[in-house]
Amino acid sequence: MSSIRLPRIFVLSPARCDGRRAQALLNPGAEFPLAVQLRQRDGAALGEVFAFLSGLYFRGKLTYARAFASSDVVAAPIRIITTNSGMLTPEDRVGISDVEDFARVDLSTAGDEFQMPLLQDATQLAADAPPNALVVLLGSIATNKYVGPLMRVFGERLVFPRDFVGRGDMSRGGLMLRHAQSGTELAYDAIATAIRHGARPPKLAPLRSR
Repeated sequence: MSSIRLPRIFVLSPARCDGRRAQALLNPGAEFPLAVQLRQRDGAALGEVFAFLSGLYFRGKLTYARAFASSDVVAAPIRIITTNSGMLTPEDRVGISDVEDFARVDLSTAGDEFQMPLLQDATQLAADAPPNALVVLLGSIATNKYVGPLMRVFGERLVFPRDFVGRGDMSRGGLMLRHAQSGTELAYDAIATAIRHGARPPKLAPLRSR
């Protein structure tokens, strides 16, 4: 069996932008550093904003992707799905109006406002990436809201972590942090042929502090 590691590109599902954390972040009187930064002209990095909004789950996704992405395959091997602006990088800057616009799009309907920019960016990413690169979706595959558009572009190259099946968001976040910390990459399955639902696995052991 070949030991050659195929290039990895990671696509992260978005954070919820209309919850209590979003209200705290967008509060004009908020004085914590990220809220202040978001109000400034240059805004804040999207990865930091979504990590705040989603907590452990998104922090786990971003930390894991940074640990295992192939930095030499495309200019930005980590892409974050947004509700109305396709896929952005963790370093792209966003402001208050951007977060508010993200919150206005209901992903449960997954209409053209969401799908068209996503398809456009996915198509460009497919053209820029090596033909053997795996596209790893770090997000839910239980519905087709992201999977459908991405499958249309990447087909069997679109994979996900096998151990996500049966886990909730918090468990997935903790799992990814543990693997990033240990330097051990998760195993992936092609979404096209994967079992998308399964029994809940045992609870994770507590994270060891460094």
